[in-house]
Amino acid sequence: MAKSKAAPLARRRGKKYAEKAALVEKDRYTVAEATDLLTKVSTTSFDATAEAHIRIDADTTQADQLVRTTVTLPHGTGKTVRIAAFVPDDRIDEAKKAGADKVGNEDLIKEIEGGTIDFDVAVAVPEVMKGLGKIAKTLGQKGLMPNPKAGTVTTAITKTIQELKKGRIECKMDKDGIIHVPFGKLSFGAKKLAENLETLLNAIKEARPTGIKSTYILSITIAPTMGPGIRVSL
Repeated sequence: MAKSKAAPLARRRGKKYAEKAALVEKDRYTVAEATDLLTKVSTTSFDATAEAHIRIDADTTQADQLVRTTVTLPHGTGKTVRIAAFVPDDRIDEAKKAGADKVGNEDLIKEIEGGTIDFDVAVAVPEVMKGLGKIAKTLGQKGLMPNPKAGTVTTAITKTIQELKKGRIECKMDKDGIIHVPFGKLSFGAKKLAENLETLLNAIKEARPTGIKSTYILSITIAPTMGPGIRVSL
């Protein structure tokens, strides 16, 4: 049986981490095995987030090699998402009924200009996007600016809000070609985490850019908020 690569690191992180890292005995696990093990390796007492870290073999300076997609996890992320919807007056009631936590247009823009940003995701219909130019820098710095590529600029405002509430997430690479994304809470249990992870990985595979001609996914590692990583078989 292969020794875990986490062992040397574990020795530098303390006794509890070392005990959890010792449970990772193989170099790679199937999705079902990995998510089962994931529920046992958290070093925290709170309900930790399950995180996936997916390394893509891409040149991130090339537009045709960038990975960006959205996926609705079957069991959600376990996080309550606060949504701000920028819509014209005649669609305010629609957005509220769909579940948006904050709804408006000019009034919401003024609130943000005043320094109040108390939401996790912003969505907008295309016709109000011009007005958001006033706060584009503020929202952009926090990764909150509505974007067509992320599916947050849309005419289907009800559907979009409902999907985000149910657990739709955005997946995109960082400058090092790694996708970091949550896919649930450890309290979900191994089965639900496995179903979420399978859905996530399938979406990323389907989003393969045309510019990547060689190997696409180099490695998949899952980990709790605090605890050792577990490599997943490709």
